[in-house]
Amino acid sequence: IPSKEPADLRQVLGVEGEETAVFFNEEPQEVRGITRDGQTYLPIGWVNENINEKFYWDDVEKLLVYTLPDVIVYADKRTEGSTGKPLLLAEDDGIYLSLGLINNYTAVEIRTYTEEEPRRVYLDNRWEARQTATASKRSAVRPGEDIKSPVLTWVEKGGNFVVLEQSEEWSKVRTEDGLTGYMKNKTIQNVSTVENPCTMELPEYASISLDEKVCLAWHQVTHEDANGAMEELTANAKGLNVIAPTWFALTDNNGSYHSYADRDYVDRAHELGLQVWAALDNFNMGDNVNSEILFSRTSVRKRLIASLMADVKQYDLDGINLDIEGIKPSAGPHYVQFIRELSVSCRNEGVILSVDNYVPAGYNSFYNRAEQGRVADYVIIMGYDEHFAGGEAGSVASYPYVKEGIEKTLEQVPCEKVINAVPFYTRVWTEKDGSTSSSALGIQGALKWVEENNVSLYWQEEIGQYYGELQTEEGLKQIWMEEATSLGLKMDLIREYDLAGVGCWKLGFEPAS
Repeated sequence: IPSKEPADLRQVLGVEGEETAVFFNEEPQEVRGITRDGQTYLPIGWVNENINEKFYWDDVEKLLVYTLPDVIVYADKRTEGSTGKPLLLAEDDGIYLSLGLINNYTAVEIRTYTEEEPRRVYLDNRWEARQTATASKRSAVRPGEDIKSPVLTWVEKGGNFVVLEQSEEWSKVRTEDGLTGYMKNKTIQNVSTVENPCTMELPEYASISLDEKVCLAWHQVTHEDANGAMEELTANAKGLNVIAPTWFALTDNNGSYHSYADRDYVDRAHELGLQVWAALDNFNMGDNVNSEILFSRTSVRKRLIASLMADVKQYDLDGINLDIEGIKPSAGPHYVQFIRELSVSCRNEGVILSVDNYVPAGYNSFYNRAEQGRVADYVIIMGYDEHFAGGEAGSVASYPYVKEGIEKTLEQVPCEKVINAVPFYTRVWTEKDGSTSSSALGIQGALKWVEENNVSLYWQEEIGQYYGELQTEEGLKQIWMEEATSLGLKMDLIREYDLAGVGCWKLGFEPAS
């Protein structure tokens, strides 16, 4: 005989009082919401991870920040919504966002059952067609496929419900009173498919781009006098259309930076048909810069962005290039928020924003290339430093390394926004008594070293480079050459994947050829 014993819904859902059970895409979540004064709130961490990563909480200045394409919205725990109730709660275990706030900015379907305990909320962002049905008679919905299990709820004859899964005898269903359980198939009738399109129009983060492929070269500027060498350095650079001088060097955690910018340089570059994307870095004068501290404060991000945009206008810059390296995972969300906020000012002023990134790897995934690809104009892969100073000897940028870097980036960023940067340098490695050291040489310097030392070069097909070695009193010297052939193979990849263009580090390292 089937059981008619009612289930303890508080125990089934694991909530009581203000606690609210959360279901996402029909699956129960470990996280719990809060229903207070008729309004339901969800933890911001869960929201970021599952449905909308753009909600940013400044835990230093206690401020919620949301970045839209052309404006930035702020709120704190005193901010009320249209209902007159707080948009967010600051609880001992963190920040909670109201469902109304979430719904305003997120393509998600929300169903709430919070007027009585035990409270529950369903969120769905799949927008898939779903199956609905009716009950042929009054039917029990149970927590398991067992007629002896207690009854979660009853569906009256003709009552509607959603069919989630079907097996031979039972179907998993969600009822109109917001409970998920199992019904006997023999009581299910009128199964039909109902479309469920998303009707919300999400804001579009419009991008600015060149009307041609990008050919960018960085001009390393570490003192004002270096600006005078621009014409000499670009004289042999055929096809160049963007120059990126390393002009802005962060100096502290308050958004200050040293500037080498020169309006005359920009005017001269424009006369040569070059756009100027000034680079901002955190390492040339960054001994006192902690990126997590710097980027985690909203007031500092505002100050830094205002300074950059003032320089954009003063020097008539065409773009900003971000070269923020060596940050820790804990700084990642704050740096990405800075990119979002800077993109708003750049978009509004018609300024191109490009962001430099390492070749994708697990240890640097917090740079969040997918979000960069949504809000920035170009995402640049620094397709080099495969082997670097202080590490093992090897190629700076082998063909497989560059190919994998492009492919992994394209998994997150559309090809029309991806620029792959190539090295105009290599390293001469010295190995002796188990220790390894190296020195960097530009292509011209490397060719000269090979010639002066009469080093024989051998083509290595698997890495797409010439290799040479020399036994000396200092130890075994090795070189993996970058030259026209190896760079040509990298350019073939850029064309094969139809990338936005190429970047080159750095001007002056390359021969005219």
